[in-house]
Parts: sequence; structure tokens; C-alpha cells
Amino acid sequence: MTIKKAGVIPAAFLMLLTMAPHQAVAQDTKNRNATVKGQMKQSGKEVKNAGAGLGTNVKHGRVARGGKHFGKHMYRAGKHFGKGSGMAAKKTGRAVKNAAKPD
Repeated sequence: MTIKKAGVIPAAFLMLLTMAPHQAVAQDTKNRNATVKGQMKQSGKEVKNAGAGLGTNVKHGRVARGGKHFGKHMYRAGKHFGKGSGMAAKKTGRAVKNAAKPD
């Protein structure tokens, strides 16, 4: 019985190592919000979720809870909007700088 256990554990460990995805492959996901448009769209989605969550909670009589979730969603919406605005300003600034360069 101990001979079988001694062979099964290393075999299972080797199978785990060979079948598990490599770290570099597992992290190869594209960020959908990496663009100005993506950030602005996500901001709008957060505002939608804020209103829907608040309405649902108030409907069920949970006003304080609804306000808390509303605030969290609005924070995230503002964060996305700010990131999008910053990215747009950088992009526009670079375009203006490169257009104004004398040849």
C-alpha cells in the first residue's frame, strides 16, 4: 500500500504541473477599458447600475443600504470618467504638440 502511495503523489504532482496554465498565458488578458471610449462606456454603465441598485433597495425599504451602494457605484463611475478624461487630454496634447512642430 505504501508503494502505491509513493508513486501516486509524485504522479499527481507532475500532472498538476503539466496541465496547469502557465502564468504568462493566464495573465494574457486584454483590458477592455484601456481606451478613452472604453472608460467612458464603463462610467455610464456604473451610473446605470447606481440608479438601478438604489431604486431596487428603496423599493424594498432599504434606503440606507441603497444610498451606500449608490455612492459606491458613483465613485467607480467618476473614477472611470476621470481616467478617460486624462487619457483623452494626453492623447490630444500629443497630437497638438506633434502638429505644431516645425519641419
